[in-house]
Amino acid sequence: MSLVKAEKYLQEKGFLDHVIELEASTATVAEAAAALGVEEGMIAKTMSFLQGEQPVLILTEGTAKVDNRKYKDTFHVKAKMIPFGEVEEKIGHAPGGVCPFGINEGVEVYLDESLKQFGTVYPAAGNDHSAVKLTIPELEQIAGAKGWVDVCKEQ
Repeated sequence: MSLVKAEKYLQEKGFLDHVIELEASTATVAEAAAALGVEEGMIAKTMSFLQGEQPVLILTEGTAKVDNRKYKDTFHVKAKMIPFGEVEEKIGHAPGGVCPFGINEGVEVYLDESLKQFGTVYPAAGNDHSAVKLTIPELEQIAGAKGWVDVCKEQ
């Protein structure tokens, strides 16, 4: 069902032709990179957080790790991941397919600066066998993001 929601959203934005459906799993960064034949950093990892009751998604490059100090300096709260079993209910997509496309109403989306080192990135498309091939300007255009943040550790 999540793939359908993501595809409907992407169709409305004119990007349905960017969806890639795969036989192989794309549930993890490593699996997605292998299935797509790209480096792990090019996978736009979508991380799910709670800020109080507010669900928040942050898209980072695939190998990035969140820096707790930067996160707190940016959002003024401690980084708290949404528990695995609650992600689908709060975001609208299950772990392995979380993306900013076709999500629940009210979920805030941010893009991390770590993505900017790549010309093209591959977020999931709602399930664990899909991806969306997007340039950074295209991702900016359709992610519905509130803006860019810098919350990842230096690599």
